[in-house]
Amino acid sequence: MKVRGIALWRVILLVVLVAAIAAGSWLWFDWARFARTPLAIPAAGQSIDVARGASFRDIVRDLRDRHATAAPSLYWRVVSMEMHASGRLHAGEFALRPGMTPRDLIGDMANGRVLQRNLTIVDGWSFADLRRTLAAVPTLTHDTADLDDAAIMRLIGAPEGDNPEGRFLPETYAYVKGDKESSILKRAYVAMGKTLDAAWAGRAKDLPLASAYEALILASIVEKETGRADERPRIAGVFVRRLEGRMLLQTDPTVIYGMGASYAGSIHKSDLTTDTPYNTYTRTGLPPTPIALPGRAAILAAVHPADGKELYFVAKGDGSHVFSSSLEEHNRAVACYQLKRCQ
Repeated sequence: MKVRGIALWRVILLVVLVAAIAAGSWLWFDWARFARTPLAIPAAGQSIDVARGASFRDIVRDLRDRHATAAPSLYWRVVSMEMHASGRLHAGEFALRPGMTPRDLIGDMANGRVLQRNLTIVDGWSFADLRRTLAAVPTLTHDTADLDDAAIMRLIGAPEGDNPEGRFLPETYAYVKGDKESSILKRAYVAMGKTLDAAWAGRAKDLPLASAYEALILASIVEKETGRADERPRIAGVFVRRLEGRMLLQTDPTVIYGMGASYAGSIHKSDLTTDTPYNTYTRTGLPPTPIALPGRAAILAAVHPADGKELYFVAKGDGSHVFSSSLEEHNRAVACYQLKRCQ
Protein backbone atom coordinates (compact mmCIF):
# COMPACT_ATOMS: atom_id res chain seq x y z
CA MET A 1 0.00 0.00 0.00
CA LYS A 2 2.83 2.31 0.84
CA VAL A 3 4.43 1.74 -2.54
CA ARG A 4 1.12 2.37 -4.27
CA GLY A 5 0.70 5.66 -2.36
CA ILE A 6 4.15 6.83 -3.40
CA ALA A 7 3.45 5.90 -7.02
CA LEU A 8 0.16 7.81 -6.96
CA TRP A 9 1.84 10.94 -5.63
CA ARG A 10 4.47 10.61 -8.32
CA VAL A 11 1.75 10.42 -10.96
CA ILE A 12 -0.01 13.44 -9.48
CA LEU A 13 3.23 15.40 -9.34
CA LEU A 14 4.02 14.43 -12.92
CA VAL A 15 0.56 15.50 -14.08
CA VAL A 16 0.88 18.80 -12.23
CA LEU A 17 4.34 19.35 -13.67
CA VAL A 18 3.19 18.58 -17.19
CA ALA A 19 0.19 20.86 -16.73
CA ALA A 20 2.41 23.65 -15.41
CA ILE A 21 4.82 23.23 -18.33
CA ALA A 22 1.90 23.23 -20.76
CA ALA A 23 0.37 26.30 -19.14
CA GLY A 24 3.72 28.06 -19.08
CA SER A 25 4.34 27.20 -22.72
CA TRP A 26 0.89 28.44 -23.67
CA LEU A 27 1.45 31.70 -21.77
CA TRP A 28 4.84 32.11 -23.39
CA PHE A 29 3.55 31.55 -26.89
CA ASP A 30 0.49 33.73 -26.23
CA TRP A 31 2.71 36.54 -24.92
CA ALA A 32 5.10 36.17 -27.89
CA ARG A 33 2.12 36.32 -30.25
CA PHE A 34 0.86 39.45 -28.46
CA ALA A 35 4.26 41.17 -28.60
CA ARG A 36 4.63 40.75 -32.35
CA THR A 37 0.98 41.18 -33.42
CA PRO A 38 -0.08 44.65 -34.61
CA LEU A 39 -2.44 46.55 -32.37
CA ALA A 40 -6.03 47.03 -33.50
CA ILE A 41 -5.56 50.47 -35.04
CA PRO A 42 -7.85 50.75 -38.08
CA ALA A 43 -6.70 54.11 -39.45
CA ALA A 44 -3.92 56.67 -39.26
CA GLY A 45 -4.26 59.92 -37.34
CA GLN A 46 -4.88 58.40 -33.91
CA SER A 47 -2.79 59.03 -30.81
CA ILE A 48 -2.56 58.33 -27.11
CA ASP A 49 -1.77 60.87 -24.39
CA VAL A 50 0.47 59.69 -21.58
CA ALA A 51 0.15 62.03 -18.61
CA ARG A 52 3.01 62.67 -16.22
CA GLY A 53 2.96 60.00 -13.51
CA ALA A 54 0.65 57.70 -15.48
CA SER A 55 0.99 54.04 -14.53
CA PHE A 56 1.26 51.10 -16.85
CA ARG A 57 -2.26 50.20 -15.84
CA ASP A 58 -3.47 53.67 -16.88
CA ILE A 59 -1.81 53.34 -20.28
CA VAL A 60 -3.18 49.85 -20.91
CA ARG A 61 -6.64 50.91 -19.73
CA ASP A 62 -6.61 53.73 -22.29
CA LEU A 63 -5.57 51.32 -25.05
CA ARG A 64 -8.29 48.86 -24.01
CA ASP A 65 -10.89 51.65 -24.00
CA ARG A 66 -9.86 52.39 -27.58
CA HIS A 67 -10.17 48.66 -28.43
CA ALA A 68 -6.54 48.74 -29.55
CA THR A 69 -5.64 45.80 -27.29
CA ALA A 70 -7.37 43.16 -25.17
CA ALA A 71 -4.18 41.94 -23.51
CA PRO A 72 -3.70 42.17 -19.73
CA SER A 73 -1.32 44.70 -18.16
CA LEU A 74 1.06 41.86 -17.29
CA TYR A 75 1.79 41.23 -20.97
CA TRP A 76 2.66 44.89 -21.46
CA ARG A 77 4.86 44.86 -18.36
CA VAL A 78 6.80 41.87 -19.67
CA VAL A 79 7.34 43.62 -23.02
CA SER A 80 8.63 46.66 -21.12
CA MET A 81 10.98 44.51 -19.03
CA GLU A 82 12.23 42.67 -22.12
CA MET A 83 13.04 46.04 -23.75
CA HIS A 84 14.61 47.44 -20.56
CA ALA A 85 12.04 50.22 -20.70
CA SER A 86 10.52 49.86 -17.25
CA GLY A 87 10.57 53.13 -15.34
CA ARG A 88 11.66 55.25 -18.27
CA LEU A 89 8.49 55.77 -20.29
CA HIS A 90 8.05 59.40 -21.31
CA ALA A 91 4.94 61.49 -20.94
CA GLY A 92 3.46 63.07 -24.06
CA GLU A 93 1.34 62.34 -27.10
CA PHE A 94 2.33 59.26 -29.08
CA ALA A 95 1.11 58.23 -32.52
CA LEU A 96 -0.94 55.07 -32.91
CA ARG A 97 0.00 53.92 -36.39
CA PRO A 98 -1.73 51.11 -38.26
CA GLY A 99 0.55 48.08 -38.18
CA MET A 100 2.49 49.06 -35.05
CA THR A 101 3.11 46.34 -32.47
CA PRO A 102 3.27 46.62 -28.67
CA ARG A 103 7.08 46.66 -28.98
CA ASP A 104 6.84 49.59 -31.40
CA LEU A 105 4.65 51.59 -29.01
CA ILE A 106 6.78 50.82 -25.95
CA GLY A 107 9.87 51.77 -27.95
CA ASP A 108 8.34 55.12 -28.89
CA MET A 109 7.40 55.83 -25.28
CA ALA A 110 10.79 54.77 -23.91
CA ASN A 111 12.69 56.90 -26.43
CA GLY A 112 10.42 59.93 -26.17
CA ARG A 113 9.36 59.79 -29.81
CA VAL A 114 6.35 62.00 -29.22
CA LEU A 115 3.98 62.78 -32.06
CA GLN A 116 5.24 65.66 -34.19
CA ARG A 117 2.52 67.89 -35.56
CA ASN A 118 2.95 70.57 -38.24
CA LEU A 119 1.62 74.08 -38.59
CA THR A 120 2.12 75.92 -41.87
CA ILE A 121 2.29 79.71 -42.00
CA VAL A 122 1.16 80.61 -45.51
CA ASP A 123 2.92 83.18 -47.68
CA GLY A 124 0.83 86.34 -47.85
CA TRP A 125 -1.08 85.88 -44.62
CA SER A 126 -1.49 88.93 -42.41
CA PHE A 127 -0.51 88.76 -38.77
CA ALA A 128 -4.23 88.73 -37.95
CA ASP A 129 -4.61 85.63 -40.17
CA LEU A 130 -1.76 83.98 -38.28
CA ARG A 131 -3.31 84.75 -34.90
CA ARG A 132 -6.68 83.33 -35.98
CA THR A 133 -5.03 80.17 -37.25
CA LEU A 134 -3.10 79.61 -34.03
CA ALA A 135 -6.21 80.22 -31.94
CA ALA A 136 -8.06 77.50 -33.90
CA VAL A 137 -5.46 74.77 -33.25
CA PRO A 138 -6.80 72.67 -30.34
CA THR A 139 -3.48 70.94 -29.64
CA LEU A 140 -1.66 74.18 -28.80
CA THR A 141 -1.60 75.99 -25.48
CA HIS A 142 -3.20 79.37 -26.18
CA ASP A 143 -0.98 81.67 -24.15
CA THR A 144 -1.48 84.70 -26.44
CA ALA A 145 -5.28 84.69 -26.62
CA ASP A 146 -5.76 87.61 -24.23
CA LEU A 147 -2.76 89.64 -25.40
CA ASP A 148 -2.69 92.53 -27.84
CA ASP A 149 -0.10 92.63 -30.63
CA ALA A 150 2.37 94.71 -28.62
CA ALA A 151 2.19 92.33 -25.66
CA ILE A 152 2.78 89.35 -27.95
CA MET A 153 5.89 90.99 -29.37
CA ARG A 154 7.20 91.60 -25.86
CA LEU A 155 6.43 87.99 -24.92
CA ILE A 156 8.56 86.60 -27.76
CA GLY A 157 11.44 88.96 -27.00
CA ALA A 158 11.06 91.42 -29.89
CA PRO A 159 12.48 94.94 -29.44
CA GLU A 160 10.04 97.46 -28.03
CA GLY A 161 7.99 99.07 -30.78
CA ASP A 162 8.42 96.32 -33.37
CA ASN A 163 5.26 96.03 -35.48
CA PRO A 164 4.34 92.33 -35.89
CA GLU A 165 3.14 92.60 -39.48
CA GLY A 166 5.54 90.86 -41.84
CA ARG A 167 7.83 89.71 -39.02
CA PHE A 168 7.08 85.97 -39.13
CA LEU A 169 8.52 83.70 -41.80
CA PRO A 170 5.99 81.64 -43.75
CA GLU A 171 7.13 78.06 -43.37
CA THR A 172 6.04 74.74 -41.83
CA TYR A 173 6.85 74.46 -38.12
CA ALA A 174 6.83 71.19 -36.16
CA TYR A 175 5.41 71.15 -32.67
CA VAL A 176 4.12 68.69 -30.07
CA LYS A 177 0.80 68.72 -28.31
CA GLY A 178 0.76 71.27 -25.52
CA ASP A 179 3.38 73.58 -27.04
CA LYS A 180 2.61 77.27 -26.62
CA GLU A 181 1.47 79.55 -29.42
CA SER A 182 4.23 81.92 -28.39
CA SER A 183 6.89 79.25 -28.98
CA ILE A 184 5.84 78.91 -32.64
CA LEU A 185 5.65 82.69 -33.02
CA LYS A 186 9.11 83.11 -31.54
CA ARG A 187 10.59 80.51 -33.90
CA ALA A 188 8.92 82.14 -36.91
CA TYR A 189 10.07 85.59 -35.75
CA VAL A 190 13.69 84.43 -35.36
CA ALA A 191 13.55 82.61 -38.71
CA MET A 192 12.32 85.77 -40.45
CA GLY A 193 15.06 87.83 -38.82
CA LYS A 194 17.78 85.47 -40.05
CA THR A 195 16.27 85.22 -43.55
CA LEU A 196 15.90 88.99 -43.89
CA ASP A 197 19.39 89.74 -42.54
CA ALA A 198 20.96 87.28 -44.99
CA ALA A 199 18.97 88.66 -47.93
CA TRP A 200 19.81 92.26 -47.03
CA ALA A 201 23.50 91.45 -46.68
CA GLY A 202 23.51 90.02 -50.22
CA ARG A 203 21.28 92.68 -51.79
CA ALA A 204 21.84 94.26 -55.17
CA LYS A 205 23.68 97.55 -55.25
CA ASP A 206 22.04 100.97 -55.31
CA LEU A 207 18.58 99.93 -54.19
CA PRO A 208 16.33 102.85 -53.18
CA LEU A 209 15.80 101.13 -49.83
CA ALA A 210 17.24 102.53 -46.63
CA SER A 211 17.07 99.39 -44.48
CA ALA A 212 16.27 95.71 -44.30
CA TYR A 213 12.88 96.70 -42.89
CA GLU A 214 12.09 98.66 -46.04
CA ALA A 215 13.05 95.58 -48.04
CA LEU A 216 10.58 93.60 -45.92
CA ILE A 217 7.85 96.15 -46.67
CA LEU A 218 8.55 95.94 -50.40
CA ALA A 219 8.65 92.13 -50.23
CA SER A 220 5.21 92.08 -48.62
CA ILE A 221 3.79 94.14 -51.49
CA VAL A 222 5.40 91.85 -54.06
CA GLU A 223 3.95 88.87 -52.18
CA LYS A 224 0.43 90.24 -52.39
CA GLU A 225 0.72 91.30 -56.04
CA THR A 226 1.62 87.91 -57.50
CA GLY A 227 1.93 84.25 -56.67
CA ARG A 228 4.00 83.52 -59.76
CA ALA A 229 7.66 82.86 -59.13
CA ASP A 230 8.70 84.16 -62.55
CA GLU A 231 6.94 87.50 -61.98
CA ARG A 232 8.18 88.42 -58.52
CA PRO A 233 11.52 89.98 -59.62
CA ARG A 234 9.77 91.87 -62.45
CA ILE A 235 7.15 93.31 -60.13
CA ALA A 236 9.84 94.22 -57.61
CA GLY A 237 11.69 95.93 -60.46
CA VAL A 238 8.63 98.01 -61.33
CA PHE A 239 8.29 99.22 -57.73
CA VAL A 240 12.02 99.91 -57.37
CA ARG A 241 12.00 102.07 -60.51
CA ARG A 242 8.92 103.90 -59.26
CA LEU A 243 10.64 104.57 -55.94
CA GLU A 244 13.71 105.83 -57.78
CA GLY A 245 11.55 108.15 -59.88
CA ARG A 246 9.51 109.31 -56.86
CA MET A 247 6.37 107.99 -58.54
CA LEU A 248 3.35 106.82 -56.63
CA LEU A 249 3.46 103.04 -56.21
CA GLN A 250 -0.29 102.79 -56.87
CA THR A 251 -0.67 99.23 -55.64
CA ASP A 252 -4.12 98.02 -54.61
CA PRO A 253 -3.00 95.58 -51.86
CA THR A 254 -1.69 98.45 -49.73
CA VAL A 255 -4.98 100.31 -50.12
CA ILE A 256 -6.89 97.20 -49.08
CA TYR A 257 -4.66 96.74 -46.04
CA GLY A 258 -5.28 100.34 -45.02
CA MET A 259 -9.04 99.84 -45.32
CA GLY A 260 -8.91 97.23 -42.55
CA ALA A 261 -12.24 95.71 -41.56
CA SER A 262 -14.13 97.96 -43.98
CA TYR A 263 -12.78 95.99 -46.95
CA ALA A 264 -15.63 93.76 -48.15
CA GLY A 265 -13.96 91.96 -51.04
CA SER A 266 -13.88 94.67 -53.69
CA ILE A 267 -12.15 98.01 -54.09
CA HIS A 268 -13.79 101.14 -55.52
CA LYS A 269 -12.53 104.40 -56.98
CA SER A 270 -13.49 106.19 -53.77
CA ASP A 271 -11.19 103.85 -51.84
CA LEU A 272 -8.28 104.87 -54.04
CA THR A 273 -8.81 108.53 -53.21
CA THR A 274 -9.46 108.08 -49.48
CA ASP A 275 -6.18 108.83 -47.77
CA THR A 276 -4.70 106.41 -45.23
CA PRO A 277 -1.06 105.78 -44.29
CA TYR A 278 -1.23 102.75 -46.59
CA ASN A 279 -2.84 104.40 -49.62
CA THR A 280 -0.08 104.38 -52.24
CA TYR A 281 -2.37 106.28 -54.63
CA THR A 282 -2.32 109.31 -52.33
CA ARG A 283 1.11 108.97 -50.69
CA THR A 284 4.54 108.53 -52.21
CA GLY A 285 7.06 105.98 -51.04
CA LEU A 286 6.54 102.76 -49.15
CA PRO A 287 3.76 102.30 -46.59
CA PRO A 288 4.82 102.49 -42.93
CA THR A 289 4.82 98.72 -42.30
CA PRO A 290 4.61 95.49 -44.27
CA ILE A 291 1.12 94.51 -45.35
CA ALA A 292 1.58 90.73 -45.12
CA LEU A 293 4.02 87.96 -44.26
CA PRO A 294 6.30 87.62 -47.29
CA GLY A 295 7.92 84.31 -48.17
CA ARG A 296 11.59 83.78 -48.95
CA ALA A 297 11.06 84.16 -52.71
CA ALA A 298 9.37 87.54 -52.34
CA ILE A 299 12.15 88.75 -50.02
CA LEU A 300 14.82 87.71 -52.50
CA ALA A 301 12.90 89.42 -55.31
CA ALA A 302 12.75 92.65 -53.30
CA VAL A 303 16.53 92.76 -52.86
CA HIS A 304 17.27 91.44 -56.36
CA PRO A 305 14.72 93.16 -58.60
CA ALA A 306 14.79 92.50 -62.32
CA ASP A 307 16.43 95.11 -64.51
CA GLY A 308 14.41 96.84 -67.20
CA LYS A 309 12.32 99.89 -68.00
CA GLU A 310 8.89 98.62 -67.02
CA LEU A 311 6.93 100.98 -64.80
CA TYR A 312 3.44 99.48 -64.96
CA PHE A 313 1.69 96.13 -64.83
CA VAL A 314 -1.92 95.00 -65.00
CA ALA A 315 -3.49 91.66 -64.11
CA LYS A 316 -4.65 89.55 -67.04
CA GLY A 317 -7.16 87.62 -64.97
CA ASP A 318 -5.35 84.30 -65.12
CA GLY A 319 -2.83 85.00 -62.37
CA SER A 320 -0.29 86.59 -64.69
CA HIS A 321 0.36 90.24 -65.57
CA VAL A 322 1.13 92.39 -68.61
CA PHE A 323 4.09 94.72 -68.06
CA SER A 324 4.49 98.08 -69.78
CA SER A 325 7.20 100.72 -70.01
CA SER A 326 4.96 103.66 -70.91
CA LEU A 327 1.62 104.96 -69.71
CA GLU A 328 0.25 104.64 -73.25
CA GLU A 329 1.10 100.93 -73.36
CA HIS A 330 -0.32 100.47 -69.89
CA ASN A 331 -3.60 102.16 -70.76
CA ARG A 332 -4.01 99.82 -73.73
CA ALA A 333 -3.37 96.84 -71.46
CA VAL A 334 -5.90 98.10 -68.93
CA ALA A 335 -8.49 98.60 -71.67
CA CYS A 336 -7.88 95.09 -72.95
CA TYR A 337 -7.64 93.06 -69.75
CA GLN A 338 -9.67 95.09 -67.29
CA LEU A 339 -12.31 96.70 -69.52
CA LYS A 340 -12.35 93.89 -72.12
CA ARG A 341 -11.83 96.33 -74.99
CA CYS A 342 -8.92 94.73 -76.77
CA GLN A 343 -8.04 96.25 -80.13
